[in-house]
Amino acid sequence: MDDNKNKESFLKGALILGAAGVVVKIMGAFFRIPLGNLVGSTGMGYYQAVYPVYTLFLTLATAGFPTALAKLVSEKRAIGDYGGANKTFKIASTVLFITGLISFCIFYFGADFIVTNIMKNKGAYDSMVAIAPALLFVPLMSSFRGYFQGRREMSKIAISQMVEQFFRVVLGIGIAYYWMVSFGPERGAAGGVLGAAIGGFASIAFLILAYLRGAKERRAELEASKHIKVESTKTILKRILYVAIPITIGACVMPLVNMVDSVVVVRRLQESGFDVKTANSLLGQLTGMAMATVNLPVFIDQAIGMSLVPSISEACALNQRKRAKKEARNGIKMILLIVLPCAFGLASLATPIMHLLYPSETGAIGQMLFACAPSAIFLGLIYAQNGILQGMGKPMVPVIALAIGMVFKVILSYTLTGIPSINVFGSAIGTLTAYAVASLIEFIYIKKTLNMKFSKKEFIIKPLLTVTTMFVAVKICYGLVSMVFGNAISTLISIMVGGFVYVIVLLAIGGIKKDEILIMPKGEKIYKMLKKLKLMS
Repeated sequence: MDDNKNKESFLKGALILGAAGVVVKIMGAFFRIPLGNLVGSTGMGYYQAVYPVYTLFLTLATAGFPTALAKLVSEKRAIGDYGGANKTFKIASTVLFITGLISFCIFYFGADFIVTNIMKNKGAYDSMVAIAPALLFVPLMSSFRGYFQGRREMSKIAISQMVEQFFRVVLGIGIAYYWMVSFGPERGAAGGVLGAAIGGFASIAFLILAYLRGAKERRAELEASKHIKVESTKTILKRILYVAIPITIGACVMPLVNMVDSVVVVRRLQESGFDVKTANSLLGQLTGMAMATVNLPVFIDQAIGMSLVPSISEACALNQRKRAKKEARNGIKMILLIVLPCAFGLASLATPIMHLLYPSETGAIGQMLFACAPSAIFLGLIYAQNGILQGMGKPMVPVIALAIGMVFKVILSYTLTGIPSINVFGSAIGTLTAYAVASLIEFIYIKKTLNMKFSKKEFIIKPLLTVTTMFVAVKICYGLVSMVFGNAISTLISIMVGGFVYVIVLLAIGGIKKDEILIMPKGEKIYKMLKKLKLMS
């Protein structure tokens, strides 16, 4: 199989999911930002108190099956075992439906116990109950996405994501507005989280239709692979669990990081002298507003990670070590080209951005974003490197790396948050440290296992020179423009200037090479355009 063709396939998959991610994030901004302004930091505190718990339950319900499914389907299709790929999907989807149903029952009927005895935040009860139905739809939705990911049919995943977000935004905001006006922030926040269940239902409906439309193609594939003996249900289930369980444990770490904030931060802030309302508001500002803004560019990181799993799985299944090494290297570099400007850009305009997005909020919300911004770099690396490791069949490495990072998170968050002068910023420091430690452990393992070499000039010096120049340019631009225009216009102009400076400097110092551009979708056209503009030789 041609290496370049596969490289284009990997990049095309990332591009499709990345483009969908842009749309999803824009719609998400039209959800979270108006929701934050609608229900206020108090309502967002209830929202953020519930969402990490839901994410943890969802992770347990899906049990790492989507990624395991994508890996196994990709491997079986690579060797022509289409019957095995189809059977693997059916087994995984059945298990996910059952686990989703069990999780829904625990979540719904145990809501009062969770908010009263664990979270110590009774105001979050309505939100907890409202989000429970999502556990009926989202796990099954994940099985279909894992199947299409393994087939590299990323467009179906992309459309399902947009369908999910559209219904989540439109109906979530509508219900939140009605309940906020009628009942107050507790019920308003519940209306917002109810959108997750509605979006999940709409998405699974689309995916089922897409699956049914492909029935003819699947029948042809099954006919072509009749000579291959399909593994037993027990064997397939064991293989799924072998991959899924470590992924599940690793995937639980990040929700646990957020749960630490939900459970520990409010309590520690109260112990250090803040009243419960102020503590809840600070949590809402940090996790529901500042950290949520940092997570806006994560969609492309997730897209790259998702595309790397089947790509590297296929390369390993066919014993194409050189191709696996190239794809891993390009995946890491692509992530750095994206997350570095995002992190430095958010840091350079931290206060203006937060005032633009949340004009009614006061306090140190801009400083919170500045403290959280570096997390974008390490979180992005984690997404990409998890995809590489899962594709390599090493799902336990992310588990160990994230568990070690989690220890740092708990210790730092608990200790620093209890210091009045540091307060909620201790949680931001803990999160940053956790992500940095985990990403470094994964990077070292990948580098050693694949015997990869990374040029300091290419991966450190040039990228840092580029983003530092951009940072300074943005700061100067905002300082000058804000003398004439208000914050909103000045911030938007500065963001555009920052993007322009980043691209120009990156090309000028050779931060991206000709062959890296050529392997992109439409790479030849992009290169010819850049050459015509004399931005590349």
